[in-house]
Amino acid sequence: MTFELEFNTKWSDFDPNRHMRHTAYNDYAAEARIRYFAHAGHPVDELAKDHIGPILFEEFTSFKKEIQTGQSVTVNCKLLGLSEDKRKWKIRHEILNSNGQLCAVIEVFGAWIDLEKRKLRTLPESYKDLLDGMDKTEDFKVL
Repeated sequence: MTFELEFNTKWSDFDPNRHMRHTAYNDYAAEARIRYFAHAGHPVDELAKDHIGPILFEEFTSFKKEIQTGQSVTVNCKLLGLSEDKRKWKIRHEILNSNGQLCAVIEVFGAWIDLEKRKLRTLPESYKDLLDGMDKTEDFKVL
């Protein structure tokens, strides 16, 4: 089952032209990723205690349809790619409006970082299942 969350948009998500700000789309995707980690049993506070954090290298956003003020949005998380050691990952988010129409696609390329050494790292064995429950995209690839 796809992990997805519904958010009520806020006035501050929109610019003076009543377009949803491009950064608001990315903020909702980031919130969905962080909440997925908690859903998978590994909230970011737990990861941080073990000096682990998610970082992004790239973020691509494709806008498909405008979101109107007052609409809610649904954001999903799907695994687009994962390295064999699970150190690097790609996640695709689809953002849909309250009518279920696809409004944006966000793809992020990230990894796990040691928060003290500031270097990429693999996850300890206790976290190896973190991304296992996320649905894979049809075009999933091993990185």
